[in-house]
Amino acid sequence: MATSGNKNINAKLVLLGDVGAGKSSLVLRFVKGQFIEFQESTIGAAFFSQTLAASFERAKKWVQELQSQGNPNMVMALAGNKADLLEARKVEAEEAQTYAQENGLFFMETSAKTATNVNDIFYEIAKRLPRVQPAQNPSGMVLMDNRPAERVASASCCS
Repeated sequence: MATSGNKNINAKLVLLGDVGAGKSSLVLRFVKGQFIEFQESTIGAAFFSQTLAASFERAKKWVQELQSQGNPNMVMALAGNKADLLEARKVEAEEAQTYAQENGLFFMETSAKTATNVNDIFYEIAKRLPRVQPAQNPSGMVLMDNRPAERVASASCCS
């Protein structure tokens, strides 16, 4: 849930990308500040591993699929994960940045291992969420604090 002033915004975040791109590792790093070197695969913005050119091409297909949904309120980010693996890089930052700009995304290189830009990409997504008006009839329970403000004790004490 993102906060805008005193308002909470409910949003759904979907991470798409190849198996092994580091989606779960990015979330674990963001939420718990942890990194597990040999993370088990979970069932599997578009995320791609910079160590695999094919991963970037598949991320482009995910972007096309999402764009075809026609949701004007969708925020899409492209994360080039595993930026710490410089020697294995197959996708240059400039190529990914150009693709992102041409397709209305924002791009960041990330590394769940070193925590590079992990918080930044999630915060940037939250900042870009549309500022929608609250529903007229919100579902769920709304708690209001209607208690009167407590009086401040008199500053004078003893005469």
